[in-house]
Amino acid sequence: MKPVLSADVPDGRQTPFEALRGQLQHAATEFADGPDALQGILLGIVDDVDRAVHEPLEIFPVCHHSPASAVAMARRLREKQPKVVYLELCEDMAPLLSELRNCRLPVAVQAFASDVRGFPADWAPLSVVAPITEASAEYQAIAYALDTPGVELVLVDRSSDHVFQWQAGEQEPAGPGDRPTEEEAALHGDAVGVEIGDLRPRFAELEEHLLHHGRVRHWSEWWHQYVELPLGDSDHDTYRQVMLLIGSLFRRLAPGDPGRVRVDEDRERYMWTRMREHLAATGTDPEDCLYVCGAFHASSRVAEFGVHGSDTFEITPPGGSTWRHGLIPSSHAAIEVQFGLAAGSVSIAATQWAKNLKRTRVQPFRLAGQAGGKPRKAAAPAVPVAPEQPSDKLSGFLQSPPALDRLDEAELLGWSVEIVRSARRNGYLASTADAISVFETSILLAGMRDRARPTPYDFQDAAVTCIEKDTVPGRRDVRRLVEILMGGDRVGQVGYEALPPLARDVHDRLAPLGMKLQQRGVQRALLDMTSRPELRPCSDVLWMLRRLMPHGAARPIMGERELGKRSVQESWDLALGTHQRALIELGYEGVSIEQVLEQRLRRVAYAPDVTTAAVLEAVEDAVLYLGSDRLADELGTRALEVLATERSVDGAPEVLRRVRRLLAYYRISRPVLPSWIESFAKTGYAHYCTLLPTAFTDEDATVRQVAAMLGFLFSMESLALSLGCDRTQLDLAFAQSHPREPSRTALLWAAQVQLGQLSRTDLRERCDALLDNPLVVPAYPRYLSGFLHALEPVPQLADFVVEAVSNAFARLPDPVLLPWLPTLITTLRSEGADLAPLLIREAGRVFPGRLPVLDSWVPPWKAATETAPAVPARVGGGAARRAALLSAYPDTCDSLALLLGCEGAWETEAEAPGGAAIVGRHPETAAALEVLLAGV
Repeated sequence: MKPVLSADVPDGRQTPFEALRGQLQHAATEFADGPDALQGILLGIVDDVDRAVHEPLEIFPVCHHSPASAVAMARRLREKQPKVVYLELCEDMAPLLSELRNCRLPVAVQAFASDVRGFPADWAPLSVVAPITEASAEYQAIAYALDTPGVELVLVDRSSDHVFQWQAGEQEPAGPGDRPTEEEAALHGDAVGVEIGDLRPRFAELEEHLLHHGRVRHWSEWWHQYVELPLGDSDHDTYRQVMLLIGSLFRRLAPGDPGRVRVDEDRERYMWTRMREHLAATGTDPEDCLYVCGAFHASSRVAEFGVHGSDTFEITPPGGSTWRHGLIPSSHAAIEVQFGLAAGSVSIAATQWAKNLKRTRVQPFRLAGQAGGKPRKAAAPAVPVAPEQPSDKLSGFLQSPPALDRLDEAELLGWSVEIVRSARRNGYLASTADAISVFETSILLAGMRDRARPTPYDFQDAAVTCIEKDTVPGRRDVRRLVEILMGGDRVGQVGYEALPPLARDVHDRLAPLGMKLQQRGVQRALLDMTSRPELRPCSDVLWMLRRLMPHGAARPIMGERELGKRSVQESWDLALGTHQRALIELGYEGVSIEQVLEQRLRRVAYAPDVTTAAVLEAVEDAVLYLGSDRLADELGTRALEVLATERSVDGAPEVLRRVRRLLAYYRISRPVLPSWIESFAKTGYAHYCTLLPTAFTDEDATVRQVAAMLGFLFSMESLALSLGCDRTQLDLAFAQSHPREPSRTALLWAAQVQLGQLSRTDLRERCDALLDNPLVVPAYPRYLSGFLHALEPVPQLADFVVEAVSNAFARLPDPVLLPWLPTLITTLRSEGADLAPLLIREAGRVFPGRLPVLDSWVPPWKAATETAPAVPARVGGGAARRAALLSAYPDTCDSLALLLGCEGAWETEAEAPGGAAIVGRHPETAAALEVLLAGV
């Protein structure tokens, strides 16, 4: 590989790295097979460092969330005091940075787009996050620029839209590999992370080699041991040159992934183009500027590099997607998952940041009014240091032996005692002996790894070995307890002032509850709308939040909201502080939760592959949560359109359930039914009549779906006929239905009973014939399954279903009955949850309630078939035959006659039937009928 710069510099200057270049060239010639490959890499690294060091616009290389980078940044800003700070961050995120002072770090700057245009639809919603912690160089630069008068902060990286534009050729956006499972690790969701200062080998063999010879387990530990600690208190030139060296090494040894290399180089061209545009527009001297970027990009070799680079790169305009920006809470675990860091590495970095500040006495920058952390005294204004000519600090750094820190016994002993105390609180059987064992094992592991002082990673391995043994008694293992001990998983919080309007509106509307909604964790809210009517709007907000936000953000414990029902007392478990990210992202979709809910319901109803059941659910939600008749009528009309285009019966059960509920609600809440539901009943009646013959024979349609069709037809029949439908449609549909499968045949028989085409006696005879036929007996349970599903359209057959099931238990042989019982139970549990209570209630009415009676009990269907007892001879005439009980007990009739003021006496019993005595008493009616018939 040909180096970009050689020893012969075009302007004739003598570079400070000549000695280092000669040493590397000699080493390459001596140890490599040939002088070309290795020499080109080593000399090219020196040339990259030389080029970046002599750039007029000072380049400050950083690593993502590195305490050494943060300390070096704070020190350099106080020394140089630049007037312009160029930062590698999406340029469209600039307006949000001033809101960081209203947050408790860590938080993430987010760009969110739900209206996706120009990208694949399955990418939606688009989300880009840039997490920021206090122990990061970028936060130091932001705090300095925002709180120092006369300093301008310019974000120069590609916009959020360009992040996805440059990935348009890929199958999906480059997000996190696995979705985080823990709550704290899921704060970023599926967002694409903007890696400020990403610095990690892309050559797998190189990383494996470094981990093996460094005697560490993962990259975060290697970086902490061999880069973070040596650079923690180094001077500016040493830090800068070492970071440039590492960035150039990883860049030159990176595999040639064309897509990733193209994106990296385009980002560098983009940033240098933006910086030159700003310098030309403002006339700022490059000496007064500072460019903060990742060390990987600081060693760039593109032609656009530097203030004197070429201007051939063309920046494309953003796409048509609507981007919204805001701040969301972040956490150490979320950052680790987002960027593939080892668990606990960000917490350890935060602890190292505090140690570096104490050791170096560097005064960090902090935004005025920043929430969280200890307030710091304002540092005295520093005098800008005149720039010095760069000198070679790499040679001394590379040749000097590693500094061996002496063992801090007090710190290690404190860690050992605290981890044992924490382990005991979490159920481990740890003792003082374990603390001593952890202490000694940490020193032993550090010695085996050539370290004079145990690192937090050594201590973590020792604690796991000595305390955890082979079981974890609680929810947290020892490794997690060590992470908590080293600083814990700090979770950030976005302040009220930095929330979007929707989130602030939610907090304002829930203020009558008197709760700390920003606080993390679950809080119990009690709402008594009878004594405090002002809490009813709070209840409305909570029900909408339950519909819009993830499970657990607002969970009802007591109370319900159904069509036509409102609770007077409710109890809620609220965790809005824990789910603050979801609430903030709602603010990107609208200015109120009502608007967001309406947009989502419309989005569901007008989706290309929407079903009728989904649209009816949207109608129900519009009535239930928004109380909007206008929106409900609009979505109901949409449901009517979707129903007319469906050619299957897959959603029939859900359609039946929801349309019954809506119809019952409208009948009790409105004097007149909405026009859309009348049209829906009329169209659905004709629609399902047309599909019924096919559904009875279609193998893809289930018995439950066919039963739901029949339920719709029978329950909507009176309404549909009143609106002009013809009953002949239903008769023709049944005449054309010829099912062959036993369960559907039984379903057809039950429907014919409902229509009057088949009597119960005939149905009972058919079932008895099935049981008498040995060839059909094995299929009889399938007939019973059809009768069970028939309870949906014909609930009046509940007593007959009880009779049929009882006969099956009594007459079916065990080889047929026993395999069918699990099917019966699973059918009732999965598909007949609403039908089982009806069946059980009917069985409870039929069967005896006491066990002793069961021996002499005769089923009513058997008692009806037995020979009826002889009718006793008639005693007396017509009066006895017509009113024997009344004649035997006349007192009740006398009392009633006295109450009504009627007078009369009881007639004596006649010897012969009186015939039509009333005609003789009142002949006027018969005479009028005679005249009428004579006229006809």
